[in-house]
Amino acid sequence: MTSLPTQHRLRLALHNEVHARPPEPMSLSMALSHVVMVCNPEQRAASRAHMAALARDHHLPAPEEGSIHMRMDFGSFRVRWELHTEFVTWTFMRSIASQANNEPALDLALEAVPQQWFAALPGECLASIHLWALPAALDHPTPWLRTVLHEDTLVASTVADGLAEVYTDFSVHPDGFSRMVLMAGGMTPRRLGRLVQNLLEIETYRMAALLGLPAAREASHVLASAERELAELAEAIRAATRNDEPELLDRLTRLAGQVESQHAATHSRFSASAAYFELVDKRIDDIAESRLAGMQTIREFMGRRLTPARSTCEWARRRQDALSQRVSRISSLLRTRVEIEQQQSSQALLATMNTRQGLQLKLQTTVEGLSVAAITYYIVGLVSYFAKAATHSGWPLSAEWTSAAAIPLVALGVWWSLRRLHLRVLHSES
Repeated sequence: MTSLPTQHRLRLALHNEVHARPPEPMSLSMALSHVVMVCNPEQRAASRAHMAALARDHHLPAPEEGSIHMRMDFGSFRVRWELHTEFVTWTFMRSIASQANNEPALDLALEAVPQQWFAALPGECLASIHLWALPAALDHPTPWLRTVLHEDTLVASTVADGLAEVYTDFSVHPDGFSRMVLMAGGMTPRRLGRLVQNLLEIETYRMAALLGLPAAREASHVLASAERELAELAEAIRAATRNDEPELLDRLTRLAGQVESQHAATHSRFSASAAYFELVDKRIDDIAESRLAGMQTIREFMGRRLTPARSTCEWARRRQDALSQRVSRISSLLRTRVEIEQQQSSQALLATMNTRQGLQLKLQTTVEGLSVAAITYYIVGLVSYFAKAATHSGWPLSAEWTSAAAIPLVALGVWWSLRRLHLRVLHSES
């Protein structure tokens, strides 16, 4: 048996990621109820526990701890549970039978689910849809569809390269659910499952993408006010004096804080909406849609209805980035202006200090002359005392003549010593 080298701790998790959330193979006829619940971190954990409670009530093993995807068969219905980044999806499935007139019955998958348990799903419902996957046995489905969908908002197309037809009205019906009818024939269970999953994800990601629209509308009002204030600040800076600059800098700093605070609060939402819009486009591509005579396709409906919302979110994001850059440029401009004035003030101060230093040097030279005289006077006094004492020991000159002779020598020596000390100090400073 071949021995393997040390494995990366995330290898299996990353490898199995390509198998995450696989499609549910299904056959016709089938009723599905799909519910999207927005959950915070606590509700996400509670959602997994809620699934475990349903399994326990039906004497089934509890799901694995930390799982993000579960499928369970409860006999009369099946449940598919998926944990996403911001929400949790629940998909309930059951088989349905046709009526005596060969028309499908409008049985709901939720009718087989414990209602008290279903009403207690953790989180807040963002989207909910009933979907019926039926065999393409009706020659004229439109009369029957009028009892299921609103005819005035009906959207329909052929999908899966012409193997199926999908009908929906993108409306919320009195029970709080949207509705979609899929009529298929000649499809394998796995391909049918992929098609149903793509259709459900179009509705899921459409609603998730639109979460950024209210934030974009609110941001537009804040951005308009901030842009006006920035324009006023730019005009005030142009005509400001040195005394006005501290106040303007304070206003600009507070405006920058406001803009960056809002940018931080909405950036993740706008980024998530952009990603969800791309997923909607990808899922529409995946269903291989083509036109059904006289009907609006899902792509056309989404393009017409979602484009304004997508543009609003994108425009709000670009306005935030542009305003942040403008605030940064004006802040840099004002700070540069303040720094230049500070440098000019510093140069004036240095010039004044140089003038004062020159005056101090002249004054110091004068003081040094007086110092030479003073030091010479004291040293000659000491020489006089020494000469008086030396006359008693045979010194030939009197004390007065000795002091007079010492004056030029002492003065020269003091002056030379001070000069040398002065030059040494200047040399050490340079």
